Amino acid sequence: MFVVVKLVNERFVLVADGEQRKIENPKLKNIKHLQWTRIKAEEVESYLARGEVPENHIIRKNLKRIQDRGEGGLVDG
Repeated sequence: MFVVVKLVNERFVLVADGEQRKIENPKLKNIKHLQWTRIKAEEVESYLARGEVPENHIIRKNLKRIQDRGEGGLVDG
């Protein structure tokens, strides 16, 4: 499970999970290869909205919270 940390262009995004793919080295993914949900990592979103970079532990915490609630997420597809 990943969160989108940046929209590169109409075809690509950068994703991170805070563990294997850290915010310092996000993975470039083709949007066509992702499965989208409407679930948001609110704390990560608020950092990005302020123009700040969330720390890896914030990303991990938000993804864990989503998983613990049994919700989906952005899945490599």
